[in-house]
Order: sequence, then structure tokens, then C-alpha cells
Amino acid sequence: MKKVILKCKLKNHSDFIQKLADIELNFSPVYWQHDRIYTPRNYKPNSGYPRLIMRTEMKAVDKPAKYYFILKRHIEDSGVDIVEETVIKDYEKMVNIILQLGFKPTAEVSRRRQSLDMGEGTYIYLDKVDNLQGYYAKIESSLTPNDSVTEAKLDLEKTFQTLGESDFVGSSYFELQT
Repeated sequence: MKKVILKCKLKNHSDFIQKLADIELNFSPVYWQHDRIYTPRNYKPNSGYPRLIMRTEMKAVDKPAKYYFILKRHIEDSGVDIVEETVIKDYEKMVNIILQLGFKPTAEVSRRRQSLDMGEGTYIYLDKVDNLQGYYAKIESSLTPNDSVTEAKLDLEKTFQTLGESDFVGSSYFELQT
């Protein structure tokens, strides 16, 4: 799936939530995610190489964790992210496959996340990432074949600016931690 993703470091977490609540948009309850990121041995940031992510997600303490395998690739020239995600049952077997494909463990990122479904394939995520100061918001918008990437990015920027935010971040959380 092709997505346009824009991330922003928030000036004030509470104000951001309140601005959305004022227009009757409310985030989900907080849930926990832990990502183990694997990269090719010759990985360089902003090079278009794929990253493989093994995600553990817990939405409630009385329910079992869910495990996801995610392929992410940022196509620098186009500004598009290719993201494929699938639920897996056997975490250990999937990690062994990743390692046998020649990927290496690169980083781990834990976060507490809230999500907001804006409809039409657009989501806002509010993240508190371990080992990073402050809160981050991320808007992901799925693209259809007829969508303009430039217009989609401008729309995401305008959304953040309408909410009083403009400290855009181009790096992934694992890159910000290093």
C-alpha cells in the first residue's frame, strides 16, 4: 500500500488533543507497541532500502498481544512510503526468516500510542516514544492511483498547521534515537 506520512514533534501534547476534541475528534485509549527493526547489511538512511519490522502490540492487559510483520520502504524521489503489513502467529519463526534473508537487527522502539481514524484511509497517531523527549504526532494517508503525492503532502502539512503544529520530522523514531 502506498502512503504519504508526515510526522511532527508537538509543542504541547494537551493542546493538540484539545484542539481535536473541540471538533469532536477523539483518540483511542493508549496502547503499547514495540518494534524490532531489521535492515539490510548495507542499509543507509534515505537510500530507499527496505526495513523489516516485527511489531508487538498490546491494546489491553487482559487480551493477548498481537504480532505484525511490516515491510516499509521510503521512495525518496517520490515522497511515498510503501507499507505492507500482515498479522503473524509465530514471532520466532518470522524472525528466523528475516535473519536468513540477510537482514540484521538495527534498533528497537517502544511507544505508547493513541490513534484517530479520520476516514478514507487517513489516521493520526499520537506517540510517546521511549528515550525521546516530548510527544509526536504522525498522519498517514493511503494513496489511490489517481492521488497526487504533492497535493497529499500539502494537505497533511495544512492539517498540522491548522492544529498549530509545524515542527516536521523527516526521520524515523529509530533514527532519532541514535
